[in-house]
Amino acid sequence: MGALDGKVIAVTGSGRGIGRAVALAAAAEGAAVIVNDYGVSVDGNAPTSEVAETVVDEIVAAGGRAAANANSVTTMSGGESIVRQAIDSFGRIDGVVCVAGILRERMLFNMSEDEWDPVIETHLKGTFTVFRAAAAVFRQQKSGTMIGFTSGAFAASVAQANYSAAKGGIVSLVRSAAAGMNKYGVTANCIAPVARSRMSGQVPFGVEMGEPEDVAPMACFLLSDKARDVTGQVYTANGGRIAVWNQPVEVREMRKDGRWTVDEIAARFDEVGQEPMPILERLKEMEAAAKSGEKPNA
Repeated sequence: MGALDGKVIAVTGSGRGIGRAVALAAAAEGAAVIVNDYGVSVDGNAPTSEVAETVVDEIVAAGGRAAANANSVTTMSGGESIVRQAIDSFGRIDGVVCVAGILRERMLFNMSEDEWDPVIETHLKGTFTVFRAAAAVFRQQKSGTMIGFTSGAFAASVAQANYSAAKGGIVSLVRSAAAGMNKYGVTANCIAPVARSRMSGQVPFGVEMGEPEDVAPMACFLLSDKARDVTGQVYTANGGRIAVWNQPVEVREMRKDGRWTVDEIAARFDEVGQEPMPILERLKEMEAAAKSGEKPNA
C-alpha cells in the first residue's frame, strides 16, 4: 500500500529535476500522474514535449500509470488542460504540484521587461492557472491538495528580482488558497526546495543542497491523507533536513493620538525599528571573506 494509492496527481515542470523526482515518487506511492512539462531550456526557450513523455515511459515501465502533457502553464487554457486531462485519463484529480519555472538573471538596474515578464508568467501565473482550474473541481468534491514551489529567494536575492518576486507571490497565493479553500476541505502548502538542479546551478552563492529525490517525500506527504490538517505552510526540504517557515505577523508597534509628523516618527522610530535582513549579513560575510582570501561558509 502506497501513501497515494487511488489518487490522481498532476505535477508541472516534471520532465526534469525536482518535478520529475516528485512525479516518480508519487507514482511509486500509488498515484496516477499527469506529467506536465513544456520542455523548455532553463531560460524558457526551445520547447520540446519529449521530456514529459520520457518520464511517463519511466513510470509505466515501473508498473505505474501516467500520461504526458506538454502544454504551457502560462496560459489559462494550458492550466485547465492539465486538470482536464487528469479527469479524462484517470477519472478524477486529487492534487496538483506546481514546480514549473525558468530563470533570467540580471541585476535590477539592468533587468529588462523581457527578462521580468516570462519569469513572473511561468512561476506565479503558472501556479495560478493550475490552482484556478483545480480549485473549481476541488470545491465541488470537497477535497484536494495544492502545492506550490517557492524558494528561500522569496526572502530576497541579489540578481533575481524577477524570480524572488514570483516566489514571494507564490507564497502569498498559497496562503490565500489555504484560507479561501479551507471550508471546502482543500489544503494548500508551499515547498522551498534546496536541491541540485538546472536552476540551482544559477544560485548567486553556494549553499549546501541535497538531491531532487530528497524533496519528493515531503511533496508526497503533503499530498497524502496523513496531511489532511496541514495547510497554509511553507516547508524547506534540503537533503535530510525539513524545516517550517514562520507566518508573517506584526512584531512591534508605536501609537499616538492623531496623525504623526515626520519629526515625531524620527524621534520614536526605535520603538518599531527594523527587523534584521539575513541576506545582508550574509553578503557582508562574503565580502569580508573575499577580501581576506578565505572561502565563506556555506
